[in-house]
Amino acid sequence: MKTYLPKIDKLNRTVDEQPRKWHIIDADGAVLGKVATKAADVLRGKNKPTFTPHLDTGDFVVVINAEKVVLTGKKETEKVMTTYSGYRGGLKKFSPADVRAKHPERLVEKAVKGMIPRNRLGRQIFKKLKVYAGSDHPHKAQAPAALELA
Repeated sequence: MKTYLPKIDKLNRTVDEQPRKWHIIDADGAVLGKVATKAADVLRGKNKPTFTPHLDTGDFVVVINAEKVVLTGKKETEKVMTTYSGYRGGLKKFSPADVRAKHPERLVEKAVKGMIPRNRLGRQIFKKLKVYAGSDHPHKAQAPAALELA
């Protein structure tokens, strides 16, 4: 018995001519961790029987209503997120409430990015994630299928 190994061509399709599917997640009232986990699994292809750890076999994911995502407990105000520029005094600290006020889609992007590999493959996988603060998105032509959160 031989192990099946999918082959990926340069046009973002598998050799069997199965194009990547598009999925949509509505984050309205959903917990951030559950949205990020589901999105990361679909982006990597872990929901498919042909999952291969070293290949990009996943689908595209569109997350809408990112501004309405929920954080549990007191994380909205007490969690500390940091960035460091590399220079002395370049450490910036802020809360998820500050991020939500300026760029609400970054909360979901940061959560998903932490759940994918930190290498070339992870950067390629992350490009298939599309996050929008509101309910409008420019991917209606791809006819994304709705994904339910467990």
